[in-house]
Formats: sequence, structure tokens, C-alpha cells
Amino acid sequence: MIRQPAVANRFYPGSPDELRRVVAQLLPVQRTDRKEAIAAIAPHAGYIYSGKLAAATIGSIKVPKTTVVLGPNHHGRGAGIAVSTSSWQLPGGIVPCDTALAESILAASPLLTADEQAHLHEHSLEVQVPFLQAMQPNLSLVAIALSQISFDSCREVAAALAAAISARQNRVLLLASTDMSHYESRRAASVKDHRALDRILNLDAEGLYRTVVSEKISMCGFIPVTITMLAAKQLGATTAELIGYTDSGEASGDTDQVVGYAGLVIR
Repeated sequence: MIRQPAVANRFYPGSPDELRRVVAQLLPVQRTDRKEAIAAIAPHAGYIYSGKLAAATIGSIKVPKTTVVLGPNHHGRGAGIAVSTSSWQLPGGIVPCDTALAESILAASPLLTADEQAHLHEHSLEVQVPFLQAMQPNLSLVAIALSQISFDSCREVAAALAAAISARQNRVLLLASTDMSHYESRRAASVKDHRALDRILNLDAEGLYRTVVSEKISMCGFIPVTITMLAAKQLGATTAELIGYTDSGEASGDTDQVVGYAGLVIR
């Protein structure tokens, strides 16, 4: 099975030539200071809204041949912790699944399920792939879609990821896909989002989870981010860097109801 694009021509251009042009425009100019990273966090709205920040985040690091992308399951279809073992068709070409890594991750915890239904219509993972492809022409992927789960389950999934990645000889990037607050005023969203960002910058995964839940922050991908932070720390991460924070009002002009976007790199 090859997973077909779900949001081409909606969140990003569906024409291969146009997609390449837009991605090239959004990515930072060729840099010589790109560094390796254990993990990154990037937004997943349409490129007109958050593409520049997603590109700046992914474009600031050396993308290895394999990336594990974790995102929220917005539709509720499929398994709660769903690992895709399919190759993914994008306008820019097919991205193969790193099946060996996917199988290792699945074997490391019974919480994880091989499931394609959760991925068929999900945009949060798909929109990251063109940037990853541009940075790494030999890209392979493991995509994981996540529903709402407990912090203890986050910890178990993170341990499974860390164990599978640690067993590899080649470097693997973790990429968590999330937007921040949804449909609040710019002022209210910024206050809430920076409370969450403070926990991420301190690599405090449990603090992030508790803050989002207790303060009702509508951060759709806080589960993927929590898992990514936990796994990254097990893989040796010690610092997090904020690449940028913005919101949908920058593109739309509407600051009464914004969606917040953040990009971070974890090393």
C-alpha cells in the first residue's frame, strides 16, 4: 500500500514544480551552520500560515536519512497510537517507510499498533514531508499519529522510540508536529502558548502535559511533543532552542481569533 496525499492543493501546492518552487522560497538560503539535532517541533497549518516557520525550523538542522514524524490524529480514525508502515506518495515523489525501524518501534511496546486508517486523511504529518524531502533527498519515514493518551502512556511510547532509535547505527530525527492555541485573541494565545513553550524550553515533558491539561491550552499536538521530549531526553538531549513563534494573524490580519505556531529544535 502507498499512502496518497490527503491535503495537496489545500495545505500546499499539488503540482510538483509549484511545490518545489514554494518550498525553495520558504526554506532559508543555503546555510553552512546547520547542526545535527535529536528532535524538532514544527507547526502544521497551510503553508500560507505556518510554512515559513516550519521551513525555518526544519531548514536549520541537518536532516538525516530517517525521520520519525509524530502528529496528532485530528480525525479520530484508526488506532490511538498508529504507526504507518506504508510508503508515502507526495507531489515531490514517493518517500519509503523505514520498515526496519517501524517494526522495531512496534515490537518495543504493545501500545503501538500498525495502522493506516489513522493516516489516510491526516494533515499534521503530511505537511512536514516536503520540507524534509528538500533537506534530505534520500529520506525515509516512520509516521505515528496519536490520539489523547495518559502521561504514563506517553512515557511508555517514548521509551519504545528511544530504545528502537538507540539500537540503530545511523542517526534518526524525531519531529513533533503541532500548532499551539486555537481561535483565541492574539494576546490570550500568546500568554498561554508561552507558558507551554517555557516547559518545552526547560525540557519538562510532564510539566508541559500538566500545563496544557490544567490550563486548557488548545495545543493540538501536545501528546506528540510530550513523547518527543521524553524520547529526546533519553537519547541525550540537554537543550531546546526556540526558532520562532507567530500566529495566523500575520497572514490573515485577524488578531481576534488566531492559531499560534512555534518552531523549536532539541539537541
